[in-house]
Amino acid sequence: MTDFAAESPAGRGRARGRAIPDAVIGQLADSAGLVGQPEALASRLAEDGYLFLRGALPTKLVDRARHGVFHRLAAVDEVIDPEGETRMSGRSRRLELAPDRGAFWQSVSEQPAMRAVTHGPELTALMSEMFALPARPFDFIFLRPGVAGRYTNIHCDKPFFTRETQRVLTCWIALGPVPLERGPLFVVEGSHRWPDVKAAVEGYDVGRDRDRQNAIADHPADFAAARGSRLLTTDFRPGDLVVFDMFLLHGAFDNHADDGAVRLSCDVRFQPLEDAVDPRYFGPQPTGTTGAGYGELNGAKPLTEDWHQR
Repeated sequence: MTDFAAESPAGRGRARGRAIPDAVIGQLADSAGLVGQPEALASRLAEDGYLFLRGALPTKLVDRARHGVFHRLAAVDEVIDPEGETRMSGRSRRLELAPDRGAFWQSVSEQPAMRAVTHGPELTALMSEMFALPARPFDFIFLRPGVAGRYTNIHCDKPFFTRETQRVLTCWIALGPVPLERGPLFVVEGSHRWPDVKAAVEGYDVGRDRDRQNAIADHPADFAAARGSRLLTTDFRPGDLVVFDMFLLHGAFDNHADDGAVRLSCDVRFQPLEDAVDPRYFGPQPTGTTGAGYGELNGAKPLTEDWHQR
């Protein structure tokens, strides 16, 4: 098992095969001590653009969800040891055994154990505290298994999720251990306050403006250095949570673990219960951003396929 207490981000993160220089990588600030203080949480979120909450969700709850996902992937011969240090098998029978990619991935994403994490009372109560209003999760979630070589380009979430309401927050959940070597989330420090970032995405809707590009093509280390910023991350443990606003730039480092471990995380968005909902992300058969439903997600592709995350 990973000895998290002995580790720091310096010297261990990679993006597109390049090591991240120590000068542009930093540690996320833990705000778990502010839970139960809504005004303090709101102030910290406004200031930093994110809240990192170590151990926000019960480990047993998260473990059940992770094991459920990996057992489904083991059943299509993609992973081994679904209840331990799960690793990629190097094989896949997913398209043979479950030819409808979207239906398969929706069934994995909406297992009761996963829903207990993403739609359960613990996270809903926490997000209601963030909004200081009763909150509800989007039905459509982004479940992300990450094998060696996968990464996520820098982007922000506003063009995807704010068609019906501006009051949306993203929750990134570590569903297992995600140390630096397994490609964790990073956020670009202070980017939620940059006027040019806000101007670039105002009025931009990914579902409608298909000719525009949301992701930033620059290498994360170069982008952060040019802005005098840093890439903030940590060694995540099961049940850790990062909540961030729609303007905060973020991405994920390479999974370069030499043991072949598969990392697992999940994104779920929340909004106030009283706000109008976007039908693309709600209901029993949500169509998703592009209209292809769960089939549009990278998670719906076999782990053996070569791709990087948006």
